[in-house]
Amino acid sequence: MLTFALIAATVLVSWLALERPALLNRLILWPPAIDRSKQYDRLLTHGFIHADWSHLLFNMITLYFFGRVVERVMTEAVGPVGYVLFYLSAIVVAILPTYMQHRHDARYSSLGASGGVSAVLFASIMLDPWMWIMVPLPVPGFLYAIGYVAFSFWKDRQGGGNVNHSAHLSGAAYGVMFMLLMEPGVLQSFLQRLMNPRFL
Repeated sequence: MLTFALIAATVLVSWLALERPALLNRLILWPPAIDRSKQYDRLLTHGFIHADWSHLLFNMITLYFFGRVVERVMTEAVGPVGYVLFYLSAIVVAILPTYMQHRHDARYSSLGASGGVSAVLFASIMLDPWMWIMVPLPVPGFLYAIGYVAFSFWKDRQGGGNVNHSAHLSGAAYGVMFMLLMEPGVLQSFLQRLMNPRFL
């Protein structure tokens, strides 16, 4: 239910922001607004708005499929509030490297839930490395993770474009670290599962 609530809130705020440019401009991550006006809430609110419907759809589908798995495990381990705080903190943590890099860049802005969604995706892969991800052909989760990190790192080094690959990497790392700190036994379980392939 919490994953559905996060999706519903993101869809609602994104829809309102797409209809109202003034709202989008207030919620988007624009570093000078944080540096000069102390609008620190933008470190979180940018994760609830999207550039267009396809951007929103991709992130919310990913959150739907993998968030429910992580929600179930985290709710048992740290309670429902812990799961929500994990997702919200992932949005903030994932954007911090980008914010620090562009802190004084008035031409830079960023939006989207990708950092938080990446954290959820990689947390779920820690729980089940052999889950199958359709991209569009079925790929084992751990192989998808390797390709995801490699591609994001490559694109981040290239620079340019409208996708914040740095946030993808930071979110992915946060998802893995959070799982390991929450339950150290996850690492052993991950390695055991990894050594026992499960095919379609």
